[in-house]
Amino acid sequence: MSTGEDLQGLRKIVDFTRLLSIFILVIHFYICCYRAFEAWRWTSGITDKIIGGIARNVLFEGLFGAKLAALLLLAVSLLGVKGRKDENLEPKPIIFYLVAGMGLYFAAALCLFFPAAISVVAICYMALTTTGYLLILAGGGRLSRLLKDRLRKDIFNELNETFPQEERLLDNEYSVNLPARYRLGELSRSSWINIINPFRGLLVAGTPGAGKSYFVIRHIIDQHIRKGFSMFIYDFKFDDLSRIAYNKLLQYSANYQVSPKFYVINFDDLNRTHRCNPLDPLSMEDITDATEASRTIMMGLNRDWIKKQGDFFVESPINFLTACIWYLRKYQDGKYCTLPHVIELMQSEYDPLFAVLQSCEEIKVLINPFVSAYRNNAMAQLEGQIASAKIGLARLSSPQLYYVLNGNDFTLDINSPDEPKVVCLGNNPQKLQVYGAVLSLYISRMIKLVNQKGKLKSSLIFDEFPTIYFNSMDSLIATARSNKVATCLAVQDFSQLKKDYGAEQAEVITGIVGNLISGQVTGSTAKTLSENFGKISQQKDSMNINSSDTSITRATQLDHAIPASRIATLSSGEFVGVVADNPEQKIRLKMFHCEIQNDHKAIAAEETSYREIPLVKKVSAEDVEENYKRIKSEVFELLREECGKLAGMQHKKEKQATETNRSVSL
Repeated sequence: MSTGEDLQGLRKIVDFTRLLSIFILVIHFYICCYRAFEAWRWTSGITDKIIGGIARNVLFEGLFGAKLAALLLLAVSLLGVKGRKDENLEPKPIIFYLVAGMGLYFAAALCLFFPAAISVVAICYMALTTTGYLLILAGGGRLSRLLKDRLRKDIFNELNETFPQEERLLDNEYSVNLPARYRLGELSRSSWINIINPFRGLLVAGTPGAGKSYFVIRHIIDQHIRKGFSMFIYDFKFDDLSRIAYNKLLQYSANYQVSPKFYVINFDDLNRTHRCNPLDPLSMEDITDATEASRTIMMGLNRDWIKKQGDFFVESPINFLTACIWYLRKYQDGKYCTLPHVIELMQSEYDPLFAVLQSCEEIKVLINPFVSAYRNNAMAQLEGQIASAKIGLARLSSPQLYYVLNGNDFTLDINSPDEPKVVCLGNNPQKLQVYGAVLSLYISRMIKLVNQKGKLKSSLIFDEFPTIYFNSMDSLIATARSNKVATCLAVQDFSQLKKDYGAEQAEVITGIVGNLISGQVTGSTAKTLSENFGKISQQKDSMNINSSDTSITRATQLDHAIPASRIATLSSGEFVGVVADNPEQKIRLKMFHCEIQNDHKAIAAEETSYREIPLVKKVSAEDVEENYKRIKSEVFELLREECGKLAGMQHKKEKQATETNRSVSL
């Protein structure tokens, strides 16, 4: 028991043992340096008689017997010392004190053999021995203050937040496998990010420079083309991803049963772009397809309308555009069913336009509110309904856009078994407001054709997904799994998705994906991810130091496996996330926090050997301008001919009515 009496008795024993050690050392000095003491006249008969009796003890016969005994008693006294613990005390100075003290303590015997005066030799010997003794005493005292079980110096709690991760390579005919390294305690281990079921959706998040394209998306392109996927790529910064896809297709084209063709849509370089009509009449089976296309165009042109769907002045332009699209789809079996023709038709005068549109029975219900407002001279309301559509679409009235949108080099069914394709859709960040709506229309029409049964496996990759509008992405991810459609969405931050798609739609998209890979993100996105990753059991230590004792308490508690602060400070190439598995291929360790391993030298060497995307056709400015004028003239002729037919029919009806009246009169 640690009572006051026990502690006092222990202190007395320690003091007595140390005094006994000093006494033996002093007797040793007196015996070894007797001549010097005699010369100093520090001797007496009584002292010599007492010490003479002690000197006959075997302990004092040699040079080292008494010194060893004194050292042993000093060590015993130090064992009972309980100094105040100091967690900042390092063992290196203590070792220096003890080694230096032992060296001086025993090496002092060499002084006795120096050819010098007896007094000098005695002083040197006693001084060195005493210094060594004091150094040993100081080192031993500090040793008692050394904290034997100190807390770890892991101020950022990095070691506590490590956890086991999947180290097996789990490959199948659809998977994407990314090599990585992770930390488990103080060890660095190899691991794999196994996206064995990409059809459950993949969301790649990360701020600019986090490495989304370099560490993740390029590997998806590589491995999916190698495994025979047809592919669609929305390349926000054209042609970064398109060059990779083109060269990978050249490398792995033999892996396909039917070799895919490579197509590019690019509005900036018309020599390196194919032409495609997103409103292809063969793919528009009923008026709902026209409604979907018109909604995609208008939402792409006016992103703030996404949050106002259902409002009168939002739905009215969509209905008007739907009527124009479906009219051209029905006119001569879709001869002029292209977006440029739709734009020019909408810019026509109201009289011929309404007259022509009313001739189609299927769209009368859509056009009647506008005709009624026109007949009642409610021009302010009419302009409010139609002008927003006309103004938005007028931004697309460009000869370059008309040239690309008016061609039929290929269709958008990229996963057709007879004609698989790799299609790259290029954007330009500087012209995002103009190109975004058109690219959104391409994507909307493509997905409708791809998400069907009996098609080939396909991979859809959207870089910077919030820059385009697709209303049914959540439905695509939810339903396309059975049709072997793998979807990869790259975003910078969840808040970016909320800004462009609205909070509800963004929450559905981020919540429905099965695979998630995130680089550095901050704010609410990092907090959301941290909560989704869950908690792990972590060791927590606490220390209490007082003048007589030190206590260390260890406890385990659940805490976030990957805190939001950790996600906000990830380095480029370092990712966190979770993957989904299959019933027949289980993954127990789905969560990961690792650094993806890229062979930078091999990638750089590979990119230097890449071939440029080839020229499609030499296109002159005259060709583009001629196409632009031809579309305008075709719409003008269409209105003139149809108005003429309607006038003739009206005249005929009036003539028949007159003849009927005459017959009745007679």
